[in-house]
Amino acid sequence: MSFPRFQSTLARPVAVSGFGYWCGRDVRVEFRPAAADAGIRFVRDDLDRSAYVLALAKYRLDVSRRTNLHCRGIEFDMVEHILAALAGLRIDNCEVGVNGVEMPGCDGSAIAFVRALDSAGIVQQDSPAPRLNITEPVILSRGASRIEAHPDPEGRYSVEFHLDYPNDPAVGRQSASLEVNPESFRAEIAPCRTFVLQREADAIRRQGLGQRVTPRDLLVFDDVGPVDNVLRFENECARHKVLDVIGDMALTGCEIAGRIVAHRSGHQLNGALARELVARFATVAPLPATA
Repeated sequence: MSFPRFQSTLARPVAVSGFGYWCGRDVRVEFRPAAADAGIRFVRDDLDRSAYVLALAKYRLDVSRRTNLHCRGIEFDMVEHILAALAGLRIDNCEVGVNGVEMPGCDGSAIAFVRALDSAGIVQQDSPAPRLNITEPVILSRGASRIEAHPDPEGRYSVEFHLDYPNDPAVGRQSASLEVNPESFRAEIAPCRTFVLQREADAIRRQGLGQRVTPRDLLVFDDVGPVDNVLRFENECARHKVLDVIGDMALTGCEIAGRIVAHRSGHQLNGALARELVARFATVAPLPATA
């Protein structure tokens, strides 16, 4: 797409309710309009107006299997699907109020958030969106996992993911890629659900976590395929990984121009790339700069 793109926010507030996958508690999240240059701000509605954290890479808390934000003792858990929905729809400024620590898991995808945001309406603002133009390759790796950022000569933003579960043929090897824009995100990525292997789900439950989650709430794979569920796309797992990358790259606070290519990457490596991209390529610093 061409630059500059003007920022956008919501026309009115809208809410989504559900329960947290990890904690099992009922939770309500409300998306509210925000001023130009405000960015994405998560606010604890059950505390007070000062209990907030900006959705920026420097506030990412390094945990496994999800993306959390933390600053000044305030934490928000599993924010990646909300961030993906906002970034996928190109909503730059939004206050995300939540009455607990964890975001609602819904069906493990971003579709509930996308539908709510679309129903609220999206309005253009007067300020140009902060730009992050990838001008040279960046490659980060940990073991067999790798994530790369490359320039795109036409200034487009695309994400490609290569998934490989060699010992679990029900998931197996699959790939997904797309140019990120609101139309492609709504149709091709937003409905794609998070997934977990049956043995991983059992281990999580033995830790006392995820007690309320059933195989109907996300994709649980045994040796044959999804348990008590059906795939929405043949490569739904790889598509969900694209969703995760979009959510994690949203922590740059910028409109990205470039190609992201990931091989077996997870949230931690994605977050490391987001920080590196901001350090190298952000030509307009994400605003505001501090929490």
